[in-house]
Amino acid sequence: MLKPILIPISAIAFVHAWAIPELYAARGAGVLRPGRGREEEAERVACGLLADLLGHEAGRLHARTGLALEPGRFGVWLLGEAGAVLVSPHRVHCYCVKVSDPDLPRADRIAHLLLALREDETGFVTVANLAFSGAPWRLRRRLRGPARAALAASVGAARAA
Repeated sequence: MLKPILIPISAIAFVHAWAIPELYAARGAGVLRPGRGREEEAERVACGLLADLLGHEAGRLHARTGLALEPGRFGVWLLGEAGAVLVSPHRVHCYCVKVSDPDLPRADRIAHLLLALREDETGFVTVANLAFSGAPWRLRRRLRGPARAALAASVGAARAA
């Protein structure tokens, strides 16, 4: 039988075990949150160029969510302007990496990350900082509407691959 003194200690340990992954999931969700808007004409042109890089289906996803889907050797990547999420059917890995020029439109930042990822996926993972690694449902809870839809599409693509 448990000693009564272990009940509060067990409760504290349970709360701690739940809170730490939630805090890291919030940090990981930051890589998919959009930044401040830029000049609309430049953003429109950059979105068109990014759509040419992505292809039809991924281009439509970017138009709806602002995030780009890219299949890779390690899994399916979901790219935002502040980083990337490597998605497998049961796990996500959020990487913080961004383009340092603050004057670029959002789509140009994503295009830079996309080209870096296509050039050297291993180097991309090595250079980027891991912000969160865990279950997709933990990350989904921290995302808003369009990003949730993009995460769902990337999990579906990872399951299909």
